[in-house]
Amino acid sequence: MEDIKKVLRKFAEERDWDRYHNPKNLVMALSGEIGELTELFQWLNEDESKVENLSIKNLERVKEEVADIFLYLIRLSDKLNIDLIEVAKKKIDINETKYPVELSKNNAIKYNRRDE
Repeated sequence: MEDIKKVLRKFAEERDWDRYHNPKNLVMALSGEIGELTELFQWLNEDESKVENLSIKNLERVKEEVADIFLYLIRLSDKLNIDLIEVAKKKIDINETKYPVELSKNNAIKYNRRDE
């Protein structure tokens, strides 16, 4: 992760893009990339969206968009001094509490909607 952060920093610095890479702009760019990924799946049904049913061309496009999202997320986290691995582990722990197996197994109801 640190190596990727350094490469992204250098890439932005060499192009004098660091001045544009503020958290607001990075979030907007990240949102745009998520939109591009969404567009690839927008009109597919569930079965068509499975990896074994995607064309090689579309799977390559999905990989590129996922990579863009990942890179923008790393760049944003770097700018905000967020350790992505650390916060991901914490979030997994939080989700373990929010979604205990006995209440969540085979159940897609969100934890705060169980009583509705």
